Amino acid sequence: MSRRDKKPLAKGSRRPGDRPRGARPFVDKVRGDRSKGKSTFGDRAGGKASVRSTPAAPQRLRSSAPAEEPRRKAPDAKPLPTKVQTVTVTADEANMRVDRFLEARFPGLSYSHIQRIVRKGELRLDGKRADSKDRLKAGQAVRIPPLHLEAPKKSSGLSEAEQKTLAALQEMTLFEDDDVLVLNKPAGLAVQGGSGTTHHVDRMLEVMRDAKGQKPRLVHRLDKETSGCLLVAKTRFAASMLTGAFRSRSARKIYWALVAGVPKPKQGRISTFLAKEEREDDSFMRIAEHGDEGASHAVTYYAVVETAAQKLAWVSLKPVTGRTHQLRAHMEHIEHPIVGDPKYFDIENWELPGGIQNRLHLLARRIVIPHPRGGLIDASAPLPPHMQQSWNLLGLDTSRFDPIEDAPEE
Repeated sequence: MSRRDKKPLAKGSRRPGDRPRGARPFVDKVRGDRSKGKSTFGDRAGGKASVRSTPAAPQRLRSSAPAEEPRRKAPDAKPLPTKVQTVTVTADEANMRVDRFLEARFPGLSYSHIQRIVRKGELRLDGKRADSKDRLKAGQAVRIPPLHLEAPKKSSGLSEAEQKTLAALQEMTLFEDDDVLVLNKPAGLAVQGGSGTTHHVDRMLEVMRDAKGQKPRLVHRLDKETSGCLLVAKTRFAASMLTGAFRSRSARKIYWALVAGVPKPKQGRISTFLAKEEREDDSFMRIAEHGDEGASHAVTYYAVVETAAQKLAWVSLKPVTGRTHQLRAHMEHIEHPIVGDPKYFDIENWELPGGIQNRLHLLARRIVIPHPRGGLIDASAPLPPHMQQSWNLLGLDTSRFDPIEDAPEE
């Protein structure tokens, strides 16, 4: 069950000349209705990586300096239980994954510790063993074992390997202050560990543990082959506030992709249900029906920015929801899969244009989210090398107006 439908758009303000003449508003493919929308992302599409944040200017990475004490207690942070306890899932926590539920309640926990207690069956959901990817329901009882923070690093300093890791993180950094870190994750680097994956961002962040043993923690995820803006919280306070912003959909994200063909209409809304399906040794997200087991509603706005001979299109994407592989599955669903996608690109007899690498052409271009202490974090990442090469070969202009700014918020 899927549709591309219309949402009313209110006229937004912008500088004269920003929007080119003849730029089309979002169009309902079925009914052909037109309407205008409020501008949310008010700058132009291209340019170098940039960050704007009112609370503080970027600072250098620190590995062991104590983080600034929270000025007020994080509303969702809970003390770590020293003995077994049972908690009830609240309405706000409904539909959260088990591992993210623990991350939200106990921001000091490491990813490896969460996975360990789940794998050992120490965490129970209504008396049954829980998987880290299970979705919670309001009112369910969660049995939580005793938890602990990992020991802080010794004061003897970082090893040579750790110093290289810290330098690599600094090279990726788009923005940093006492609470928040925004990284430009390169394509090919996993965000978290998994089967056979030992090098990932979460492990790299170990070198940034402070004097109290707390390390920066991931607030959201990107697929391994997706590059771009990755938000990290450096304190429990920031983790709680930023997680809450994602839960309330206060965070705004824009992705850039290169897709096969040119979507028609050139601006639209994709609304489907998605469910996970296992295939042999792999899994992917399939289009599902409302009511299917494990199905979640997913909404994406898309806009064609520029085309290349009607064979390829640079598309800007704005996800309203945050489902696994949502953008990749949605673009495949409308028959314009993302170039280089090993899971969702399946067009018979389609040939990759010469000079373009067969790698996923998907960039987490921009993130705008309230800063935990006020103001906005606004970070943009540049095209990764393989996408920049494709843009150059196709003559795509990154300074073009990005019409996705007219997309609604829901």
